[in-house]
Amino acid sequence: MKHIISAAAISILLFACGASKNETNDLASANPIVTAIDLTQVKDDKAPVIINPGRFTIDQAIYRLPRIIQGSYAVNDFGKYIDALKAYDYDGNLLPTVKIDDNTWQINNAKQLDKLEYYVNDTFELEKQGGIGEEVPFSPGGTNISSENYVLNLHGFIGYFDSLKNAQYTLDVTAPANFIRSSALQNTNMKSSPDGTKITTSYFAPRYFDITDNPMMYGKLDVEEFMVGDIKIVLSVYSPNNKHKASTLKETVFKMMEAQKSYLGDINTTSRYDIYLYLTTRGEGQPKGLGALEHHTSTVAVLSENSSKERLAKSVTDVIAHEFFHIVTPLTVHSEDVHYFDYNEPTFSKHLWMYEGVTEYFAQHFQAYEGLVTAEDYYKEINKQIRISQRYYDDLMSFTEMSENVLETPYKENYSNVYQKGALIGMCMDILLREESNGNRSMLSLMKELSNTYGINKPFDDESLFEEIVQMTYPSIGEFLNTHVVGKTAIDYGLFLEKVGLIIKDIQVETNFIQSGSGVVFGADPEKEILFFSEAVSDNTFWADNGVQANDIIKSVNGTVISMQNARAVIGQMYGWKVDDNISITLERDGKEIILETKLTQPYTTTTEIAEDENASAAQINLRKTWLNSRSES
Repeated sequence: MKHIISAAAISILLFACGASKNETNDLASANPIVTAIDLTQVKDDKAPVIINPGRFTIDQAIYRLPRIIQGSYAVNDFGKYIDALKAYDYDGNLLPTVKIDDNTWQINNAKQLDKLEYYVNDTFELEKQGGIGEEVPFSPGGTNISSENYVLNLHGFIGYFDSLKNAQYTLDVTAPANFIRSSALQNTNMKSSPDGTKITTSYFAPRYFDITDNPMMYGKLDVEEFMVGDIKIVLSVYSPNNKHKASTLKETVFKMMEAQKSYLGDINTTSRYDIYLYLTTRGEGQPKGLGALEHHTSTVAVLSENSSKERLAKSVTDVIAHEFFHIVTPLTVHSEDVHYFDYNEPTFSKHLWMYEGVTEYFAQHFQAYEGLVTAEDYYKEINKQIRISQRYYDDLMSFTEMSENVLETPYKENYSNVYQKGALIGMCMDILLREESNGNRSMLSLMKELSNTYGINKPFDDESLFEEIVQMTYPSIGEFLNTHVVGKTAIDYGLFLEKVGLIIKDIQVETNFIQSGSGVVFGADPEKEILFFSEAVSDNTFWADNGVQANDIIKSVNGTVISMQNARAVIGQMYGWKVDDNISITLERDGKEIILETKLTQPYTTTTEIAEDENASAAQINLRKTWLNSRSES
């Protein structure tokens, strides 16, 4: 998965899910669970669903919607969006049901159960501005029910009976005949209504995991199908205002996928890949969370419709590339926590550094290695990841500890660091592996070795992975993992970049009157109702040169007395300040009033950049060439 929020990129993915270790058979026969969704009978933006499990041989059955979906690392509670669940016996009479929690229903007299009926409310229309939070699932994992578009992440519509996750499923989706249908789930039949206004499409899923792993999109879609080598790509795009089309994105996706296939080599195993792209205006009823949710052979992405063609192409490359690389891990290489996933009470692996971090590393590194971006552009991306990881997250937190406890505070607040520091962990290991092997091994080759040892149907033991990696590689890899991934020692990235002839150096750059290289120069205390200068002010030359200090309270700006009600507006006006304008600011420091009247000058701040060392040795330069591929060498 990959989330995009403001300056930080955050994601979700779906994992391979094996049969439950303790599964029993509550059905008298092996008939599939028969399910149906009717998009022609939507009422109040709620779609009707029917579940027919076959005949039970027990008196009580438990039906659930997922509390957590594979790889989401957040509580989703899809049962909260179910309305009016009713159980019927074979004579059409209601059976008693008990709602145990948000996601769980107990059906009594289950031997008489014929079917369940309920309505599903979509999550998109319930999202609040900002998109990420406890209220609703992350947008790419959510659902949409509207007159012209249906995002059918099926884990939001279809549930499972507690011990029957490995039962087969059939699914009928009825929709208006003029709808375009897009899904990678096995299509077994299509049937038109007598009047030709509806079409029912029938699908088959070998088990519940395949229901959750195969999203669908119905409605007003723009679809392009094309081949990238031996992989069939199906690109389905919904653009509410027709601002973007699948045909205009086809070249971007083709170029990206072609480069990824070259980068992965023989590790690539899929023959078809589906991309469902919802372009949002982020208005009322529209999804707010930008990013993507990964499945085995597809991804659902939500990106901004308001993006320019060039910006959208860049977003597609960064986001979709990340999701596609998940075919390496955890879709191929994964632990037992992933393989035997419990949708209600899952346990979490220690190895988010690999599942998300190494995946994000590949998603950025391949662009430089395959010549899609310059080496200098890649250095900027590394530098950004270093700055974000050190500024916004706990740089001393154990990554394995965070991973195992990702639903709990303070670990969940640091989850998004997997896309920053996690990627940097992948980079450091890649450089170490290449150095130790004289350029013959890499992070990608290690993942290939792990995929040969394990695979889609063979999980590794969570506790033993690091020991196995060390046995497969070098003691220096074990020292790095134990010190910086298990341990709580911050990484000195300069030491690893030095190995490939790169240096991190301080530079002065222009900034505005609101920010510095250390962050926003203002802070607020709502309880005391004061606006003050933050520690970051010392790194803004205009304010520092005029004697402003951290914790100075701002009383007025150009005659406007500051309050919590107008502080945001006053700061907003500062974005319009121009060099040579005159300003007057009244401050309070240690109970004394200070008046600053001056002419605005261009502010500067100190930041860092990664550059090639002019004094790098031949060995360092050669290692860099191996790391980035000679085509990306400047």
